[in-house]
Amino acid sequence: MVKMILDIEGMACGMCEAHINEAVRNAFSVKKVTSSHAKKQTVIIADADIPEEELKNVITKAGYEAVSVSSEPYEKKGLFSVFRS
Repeated sequence: MVKMILDIEGMACGMCEAHINEAVRNAFSVKKVTSSHAKKQTVIIADADIPEEELKNVITKAGYEAVSVSSEPYEKKGLFSVFRS
């Protein structure tokens, strides 16, 4: 799994966050997407990497600007993950 962090310009409120989250969910198969207008950030958890240009296009069509996109491997941290070797 992969965690993608997008820096977004143009979000001003909770409705903006919901608008971006819905646009991402409708365009891509993701496990989780959360946005914060205070942090100007959207975080996406997905099974596979999403092409940066496609992601930026979806954000632009929603009326916002994806300034930067970064990704890193993501490992789910569950209650019993401390017992794994």
